[in-house]
Amino acid sequence: MKNPRFPVFCLSVLLLCTGISRAQSTDHHTPPDPFDNTFPILSWDLPHWSAASFSDADHGLASLAQCGFNTAAFVRPQHLAEVERLHLKCILAAQDFPIPWRKLSDQQIEATVKRLVDEAHGSPAVAGYFLADEPGEPDFAALGKAVATVKKLAPGKLAYINLFPDYATLGAPDLSQLGTTSYADYLEQYVRQVHPQFLSYDNYRIPYSLDQKKPAIASDYYTNLLEVRRVAMEHDLPFWNIVSSNQITPTASVPSPANLLLQAYTTLASGATGLTWYTYYSPGYAHAPVDKQGYRTATWSYLKMVNDQVKVLGPLLRPLKSTGVYFTPPQPAPALPKLPGAWVQTIDCPTPLMIGEFVAPKGERYAMVVNLSLTDSAQFKLTPRNAKAPVQQISPVDGALLSPEPGNAFSLVAGQGVLLVQKAQ
Repeated sequence: MKNPRFPVFCLSVLLLCTGISRAQSTDHHTPPDPFDNTFPILSWDLPHWSAASFSDADHGLASLAQCGFNTAAFVRPQHLAEVERLHLKCILAAQDFPIPWRKLSDQQIEATVKRLVDEAHGSPAVAGYFLADEPGEPDFAALGKAVATVKKLAPGKLAYINLFPDYATLGAPDLSQLGTTSYADYLEQYVRQVHPQFLSYDNYRIPYSLDQKKPAIASDYYTNLLEVRRVAMEHDLPFWNIVSSNQITPTASVPSPANLLLQAYTTLASGATGLTWYTYYSPGYAHAPVDKQGYRTATWSYLKMVNDQVKVLGPLLRPLKSTGVYFTPPQPAPALPKLPGAWVQTIDCPTPLMIGEFVAPKGERYAMVVNLSLTDSAQFKLTPRNAKAPVQQISPVDGALLSPEPGNAFSLVAGQGVLLVQKAQ
């Protein structure tokens, strides 16, 4: 579980039962989209520290909405009326979390899921149900039954489960957190046994690496991102990313405009279809958006800026097909793919960049280009394979089409991304 006392190994992968326009489920059935075609931006706060805070008049759910979130996680039934009033979505969690699924009989699993579903009282704001956090492979069989029960009792809702990160402990069966010999096998076993419709993970390596001053640690952020993307695409699954919005350990970097931008824009560039921030409140963490006394911190204003940009660009990217992810030298890790891509031929820039390519149903080409430096601005010139059609920038403020500087030149501050489009001819 994401325990404030033990954050170092609390990177997780979450899997959800949802229908997203970009992908189909492993059982070839796509239920209704509980997010109504919006791009989910979630908080990640467990009920044992968020239940009272979500109900607070000053720093509760209304402040979450003001900060640019459109989904609250994790709520209890008493929050549903306010969630509906604010036109938010939410994930409902049991108050007695965690649930020992592996110790339950089939009848007890169904009864436990039914109790959680009944607590929603049919609220349209409920997008799904939080089942488990960081299970090992021995838990998968029971969780598969729980997920199947959510599908049966609450069609179109999410069965939300968080899995371990790629740097969780591997070792002997009595020591391993994963219960498998590799992280890739852990993800594969989860897909095969649990039959999820949505794959997501979280990674806090950017603050752990002191804003990439420790390259070996920072590189894991990108390799983990592409590994989850690989497994998701192989199984026709959409995926989400969870990143850090607090000082995850006393020795980690504090949230800044640059590192929040980078975590959000690399998530978008990878083709993820949702973004989650751990955490909104401060159950032991410094520099969270809302501190222990209930006051908004500088992080709150930084995060609002980032969320407001994601709310504009995320819905534009969500229905597109992610076709590739590339990096310019120096790459964060040697094995990461380099240009050329299917659309972007070359990019001239001394600062390292990440490029995510997308294609629309009618053939329009999109690229999200992200400045991977957290200290330096980047100026780059892009050469597309098709030089005849103009390349335009999409404003992160209102979605307007903007013209580039002469020669397809663009500028990015530290950590910033830019969404580019080339119309089909």
